[in-house]
Amino acid sequence: MFGLSTRRYNNMLGFDPFRDMEEMERRFFAPSAPAFGFRTDILEEDGGYKLQADLPGFDKEDIHVDVEGDLLTISAERREENEENRDGYVRRERRFGSYKRSFDVSEIDQDAIAGDYTNGVLTLHLPRKEAEAPAAKRIELS
Repeated sequence: MFGLSTRRYNNMLGFDPFRDMEEMERRFFAPSAPAFGFRTDILEEDGGYKLQADLPGFDKEDIHVDVEGDLLTISAERREENEENRDGYVRRERRFGSYKRSFDVSEIDQDAIAGDYTNGVLTLHLPRKEAEAPAAKRIELS
């Protein structure tokens, strides 16, 4: 369901930083790299999975969970603006953050997905699809 893989490169495994620069740039600048996204834990439960995503400081209204086809997408957006006037000085700060991650849910019963957001942690319960028993058929002989 969730294609998780880890790859480690070093010179003993044949990694040449000059020859493989394109791969290094792709891995470093990838928008889904953990440094640019939010942390997610996926735990296997009886009958499905539990996905926990760390989204501290977000309001519940700023978090969106969408399913389109076999893709579940979690997105969150935060906008903050502060202004301070003191002793003739004006200070204004703005912050903006947008995060998005997607997961393959082809093995999940999408109508039964449930979730909540408490204390900065989004928790989704993702039940597996029931295994469909093959339909019995009678073959007519000619």
